[in-house]
Amino acid sequence: MVVLNRIYTRTGDAGETALGDGSRVAKHSARVAAYGTVDELNSVAGLARLHAEGEMDVSLARIQNDLFDLGADLCRPNMDRDAEAEYPPLRVAAAQVERLEREIDAMNTRLQPLRSFVLPGGSALSAHLHMCRTVCRRAERLTVELATTEGVNESAIRYLNRLSDWFFVASRIANDDGRADVLWVPGANR
Repeated sequence: MVVLNRIYTRTGDAGETALGDGSRVAKHSARVAAYGTVDELNSVAGLARLHAEGEMDVSLARIQNDLFDLGADLCRPNMDRDAEAEYPPLRVAAAQVERLEREIDAMNTRLQPLRSFVLPGGSALSAHLHMCRTVCRRAERLTVELATTEGVNESAIRYLNRLSDWFFVASRIANDDGRADVLWVPGANR
């Protein structure tokens, strides 16, 4: 259980922060950059929800919760010591990735195949979902970069990869099932 009875602690005033295992690292470390970008993505998803209704809002709420799981996963290094931990660390599970795949497949059945790249925009929800997609891709790049030097849960990387696809397909759903997509016209303004 998380208890936040005091918001500022002054422990980060020297440019360091605590990870989930209590170890301290620089606030500009690769791990903090990765989970910080996941936090940013969660905020952008919250903005998208301002324009979402029904199942789209429910799905985005579920994704926001998953993103907190992902942040908790990434802030906990030393995966090889998980079994020794006093409390089992929260790790993104393969089932979360599989759920995204099922949702993408279900949304795709409503869409016609693309014959051009899509420009971000159309409806307000679609534009926000495209912003989610691009922030998600950055979070994925930072997490993959972290994985080159430190242990990272493979399901966390797969989740981010699949989630950016989810945001793309959802952005098309938000554009009247793709009928209101704004398509790229190569060289249109030469």
